[in-house]
Amino acid sequence: MFACRLPLWRFSATCKLQQSGHFLPWASCQMLSVKGINTAVGQEQQAGLKGKQVLEDLEMHLARSETEALFHEQPETGNQYLEDTLLRSYLKTHLPPKVLEEVHQDLERFGNRLHTKIQPLSWECELNPPVFRQYDAWGQRVDHIYTCSAWRRMKEISAEEGLIAEAYERRYSNWSRLYQAVKLYLFSSSSGGFSCPLAMTDGAAKVIESLGFPGSLRSAFDHLTSRDPQKFWTSGQWMTEQRGGSDVANGTETVARKQPDGSYRLYGFKWFTSAADSDMTLTLARIADAEGQCTQGSRGLSLFFLRVRDEEGKLNSIQVQRLKDKLGTRQMATAELWLQGARAELISAEGRGVAAISNMLNITRIHNVIGAVASMRRMVSLSRDYARKRVAFGKLLKDHPLHMQTIARMEVQVRGAFLLLMEIVRLLGLAETNLASEQEQLLLRLLVPVAKLYTGKQASAVAVEAMESFGGQGYMEDTGLPVILRDTLVLSIWEGTTNILSLDVLRSLVKSQGQVMAAFLSSVQKKLELASGTEELSPAVQRTREAVGRLQQFMAGSEQALTMELAARDFSYSLARIYTGALLMEHAARPGASSTDVCAALRWCNQELCPVAVESARGSYGGGAALQDSALVFGNSRL
Repeated sequence: MFACRLPLWRFSATCKLQQSGHFLPWASCQMLSVKGINTAVGQEQQAGLKGKQVLEDLEMHLARSETEALFHEQPETGNQYLEDTLLRSYLKTHLPPKVLEEVHQDLERFGNRLHTKIQPLSWECELNPPVFRQYDAWGQRVDHIYTCSAWRRMKEISAEEGLIAEAYERRYSNWSRLYQAVKLYLFSSSSGGFSCPLAMTDGAAKVIESLGFPGSLRSAFDHLTSRDPQKFWTSGQWMTEQRGGSDVANGTETVARKQPDGSYRLYGFKWFTSAADSDMTLTLARIADAEGQCTQGSRGLSLFFLRVRDEEGKLNSIQVQRLKDKLGTRQMATAELWLQGARAELISAEGRGVAAISNMLNITRIHNVIGAVASMRRMVSLSRDYARKRVAFGKLLKDHPLHMQTIARMEVQVRGAFLLLMEIVRLLGLAETNLASEQEQLLLRLLVPVAKLYTGKQASAVAVEAMESFGGQGYMEDTGLPVILRDTLVLSIWEGTTNILSLDVLRSLVKSQGQVMAAFLSSVQKKLELASGTEELSPAVQRTREAVGRLQQFMAGSEQALTMELAARDFSYSLARIYTGALLMEHAARPGASSTDVCAALRWCNQELCPVAVESARGSYGGGAALQDSALVFGNSRL
């Protein structure tokens, strides 16, 4: 995947033919030009055809030897599990010994499979994106989406590896969800974009389980969680319509009409449907009454299940308008769809669609975090390997202190994001097995949007910085590096943008009447108490305690709605940085922690941990600041 096909062309003014084992008089090989390697032999007559052919052969050999010497060393990774020391140390610290033994063996095997079998398929998916054929040769509308064999193989591998099943079989009780997340984390960067359908499939399974398997959904759940490639289904999540993405309450116009047999027919236009080749989907619609009227707002939305195709493979009264032409995730078919009487089954209480699908959103947001952390780890791993091989200014990149400082800073970001991910899936595993305390459930509610919004931003920044570490090669399409960057940029958009999720964080505070903040502060305090026993961590402990104090002061003095809305993003960033710092310190304070663990915690906590307090002191959240914002954006134009 990372073959570098564009060497830096350089030619020496000295003759290299003798070095290749071929000998010519010096006069015969002077005047080698950069453009095309022409030869001249003084003022002598032109050589005969035979002599000319000999020279051409030698010149070709010279050109080959020059270019072969100038190919860049290709950055590579091996078994991703064995090379990820942070992952392995985390599992060793937290998993029960018996679980760790079994999990370690499977992850080592899976790492080898990723390296040798799955990674090549990923590149095939990128090179062969889906193709939409609307009509056949005879003018009949077929609306067929063609995907490549590698994409279909990814679906089979997902079933074989139990990438969805593992979370619901619960072989390892509360640790099953964490184990699934680890496999998805390892799979993500080699999945060729198939991680996205898996996110929605996991979310659909979670919704069905939470609803108690209504109607015919037991069969659907069994398909979604199957390990049999012939039975395994993927699911879509059709929520976005023309009038809005995150604003589902006001943007959903799809209408559901009840049929005499109790089923429903859906009519509407879905503007953005990811994984349009999925087997089923969950979608929102408004149920029309006898007069054809629908309740507006979120109270009018209900949740429906539908099969995308019937048993014969024909679309379920669905027309594909077109495939989306996206910046990234091109491996996956995303489409605009007309629902023209698609048969569906109501699976939520009428008017409770948003509440019912919230479980799906939580799961897909966690998958978003998984993808963010995985992309960061991939880019840093490749940058690290390249630093061992690439020579610049007379020495390897790893021997340039500034270059290593840059990679080290990225590594700190990856470590923090990874531990935040593990904390979320650990809490989710406890909640799913009824082992979570009320405080842990509240903490999970807060950390999911915080982690999603923060890691999405981290991933984009790390991808850009890591690309730069390869110099011009990072910009070459056939290295595969631009693919990682493009696919990473969506992570701060899908499943809620940074601003939308920041407002969701505020809603969690209000809805819980401050209980989620109490759970947050209590958890941070416990981790700081643990870390205070490690002398080397004392500067980080002190800085974090000061940040927590400033955060509490801000909250005590910020009751106006406008102030909190303007502060929402910085507030969420503050929560992410403080909690991640506490996690890094907790990991560094464990028995057997390395000096690198301590260093990562110290470096993380050297940044500004509470930006919301800093900006509040500058007056960034008042009414005057809001007016200034508008004036800066629009200038003297009429608002």
